[in-house]
Amino acid sequence: MSGINEISSIWSNTTLGEIVESANTGLDAIKRAPIVEEETGTKCFRIQDASQKKAFKNWGNTKVEDRNYEKFKLLKGDILIARTGNSIGVHYLVRKDLKSVFNNGLIRLRVNEKAHYEFLYKIIESNYFKRYVQSIAYGTSTQPNMQINVLLGLEILLPSIEEQKAIAKILTSFDDKIDNLKEQNKTLEKTAQTIFKEWFGKYRIDDELPDGWRVGKLGKEFDISIGRTPPRKQTQWFSNKPIGKKWISIKDIGNCGVYIKNTSEFLTNEAITKFNIPVIPENTTVLSFKMTVGKLTITTEEMLSNEAIAHLKVIKDSYLTSEYIYLYLQNLDFNSLGSTSSIVTAINSTIIKNLDIIVPNEDVLREFSYVINSIFLKIKNNTNQIISLKKTRDILLPKLMSGQIRINEFKD
Repeated sequence: MSGINEISSIWSNTTLGEIVESANTGLDAIKRAPIVEEETGTKCFRIQDASQKKAFKNWGNTKVEDRNYEKFKLLKGDILIARTGNSIGVHYLVRKDLKSVFNNGLIRLRVNEKAHYEFLYKIIESNYFKRYVQSIAYGTSTQPNMQINVLLGLEILLPSIEEQKAIAKILTSFDDKIDNLKEQNKTLEKTAQTIFKEWFGKYRIDDELPDGWRVGKLGKEFDISIGRTPPRKQTQWFSNKPIGKKWISIKDIGNCGVYIKNTSEFLTNEAITKFNIPVIPENTTVLSFKMTVGKLTITTEEMLSNEAIAHLKVIKDSYLTSEYIYLYLQNLDFNSLGSTSSIVTAINSTIIKNLDIIVPNEDVLREFSYVINSIFLKIKNNTNQIISLKKTRDILLPKLMSGQIRINEFKD
């Protein structure tokens, strides 16, 4: 935590172990509550649920003996932390009462009277906590894990309960605003999809189409290129700092919405030149065709991608748009392509280029674009605001949590 050694005169140096009432793992291998199909009235929280944040309805139903329920039940304010595997350190705050338990892959923290759970959770959301978990995790490279007694050694700079609540309120207000904008974007995208279906949803490839409409090949209607990855062992071509251009991975597409603003890695300009990496223009729809097949997003600047992602570049003088093909492909059943299994994990660029698509006449598509563009612009503006709010929050968080920035009513 930035400033952990610059102790404010009215803040106290303490540890995680001194501010929690209890810290324990969940149901063990013998007593583990199995997930069942029927509704039992009791949910079981697992590591894979930690990233859902608010999706209580997705927790699996379970059956558990009363004595185990009492020992492992979750209460509002409990904090859950994954203690093993690739998800080590992933966390979740229980924000409302729900009849539920948790399993042995998690550590449950319950604060005592010295701390407010929202304040502690903000510490756990910080890079300071992430670095601490990385430093105490042990085991094999593929199966890290951490012990509770070591976790509880985390050093914490603690203000009064009143200031803890005030700090948490400020930071939570950023989270609430971000969540509201994300929900707005989901609603806007659903609206765009509804409009698309009203205009085009009744037509199929084999149907008789209106005059001036036709069926085209995706590879003929758009200039399609595929991304590229430099040799991974040559680390000089990659960076997690903003140099060169942003390089989109499957994970990045999975983490973004309609528009992609951020990527976890960049490629240097030297890499782009040496390996002839295709540059994706701004406002280009990109499509993943491996792992998460069919995931789409639209670029907000010139970007790059790996070889599992196709770029659907609008051809010069074409009246087709990135927004149209984004909505069109969102309605395509990718599970019907290139596989007999129920879940497709990969298709290839040839399949993508040979996809049949319906091409409306120019007048219809221009009228549609006039209706739909304001929705996409609102989604894009919201996305920019989300990024800005996250940056501000992430700058404020370590400063507030270390006392470097004080809230006015609590200043000396």
